[in-house]
Amino acid sequence: MFLEALLRRESISGVFLCQNYPKIIVVFTNYNILAFLSFIIIMVRSCHFFFVTLYRIFNCNILQMDKLSYALGLSFGQNLRQNNIKGIDYSSFAQGIEAMCEGKEPALDIKEAQDLLNEYFTAQQAEASKKFESVKKEGEDFLTENAKKDGVKVTESGLQYEVITEAIGQKPVEADQVKVHYHGQLIDGTVFDSSVNRGEPATFGVNQVIAGWVEGLQLMPVGSKWRLFIPYTLAYGEQGAGQAIPPFAALIFEVELLEIL
Repeated sequence: MFLEALLRRESISGVFLCQNYPKIIVVFTNYNILAFLSFIIIMVRSCHFFFVTLYRIFNCNILQMDKLSYALGLSFGQNLRQNNIKGIDYSSFAQGIEAMCEGKEPALDIKEAQDLLNEYFTAQQAEASKKFESVKKEGEDFLTENAKKDGVKVTESGLQYEVITEAIGQKPVEADQVKVHYHGQLIDGTVFDSSVNRGEPATFGVNQVIAGWVEGLQLMPVGSKWRLFIPYTLAYGEQGAGQAIPPFAALIFEVELLEIL
């Protein structure tokens, strides 16, 4: 999950993906190339010590090194696939890891490697932006029309909300922990996450979710239920979130604030 967190860092308020609530509870979202590069460099430079330490601790009886190596490969592969990195030369990939772990002379200078990665991710981001331009426009058009509807209010940031159930109660602040029920969908009605469907409320910090949630929660009294219409700039931005939420996607959430913990 550490690599996933780094791959999803961004400069704006965001979220940290978590297994229990994978579509809303996050700390960061979009690519940050420097974070990705830093992870790669730190990982390969420290992995030899990591392997040796684990070997000594477990004496290879509980944790076999071949299985650990394979598990690390699965983790790398999963994150690379989720972030649409294709066409990898696996032999060269393994050689690069081996060179750094074993202290061998790399075939590429570190700066040259950083420049190559930077160039690759910049081009990938530009391609994704072009590919999902229609998603961006559809979201913007939807929000423009939605803002005209009776009962829909728009904040200065662009967040839109509609009160479904009113309540008079305490409102959370950014430092609070809250318990909520939520139902999240794309503007076409596709449900991507729902605590309601799981039958179990979610608990998290107000400041641990996407920016649209951070703002919306602080406006809601305990006991109220709102529908939030969130532009991509306050959601998962230009990167999206996994396969379920595309880049530039506007999102709709029904949120019921059950309790401030």
